[in-house]
Amino acid sequence: MTTLFLSIGIFEIFFISLILLFPTLALIDILKGKFDGNNKLIWALVVVFTNIFGAILYFLIGKNQKIQK
Repeated sequence: MTTLFLSIGIFEIFFISLILLFPTLALIDILKGKFDGNNKLIWALVVVFTNIFGAILYFLIGKNQKIQK
């Protein structure tokens, strides 16, 4: 069991942190932003249930749907 933890390198740590950090940043941006109708709820659900893919979709498509100040 200890050899499993010793075999994790910087490459794996980078991807694990990316998988955790990217959707979290997307959710923070969604919750802070203003959207029309139910778009905020829909984007939050997309990111929560599809994790990294939902975050990528949000940053590519959803960020443009925010109401500009």
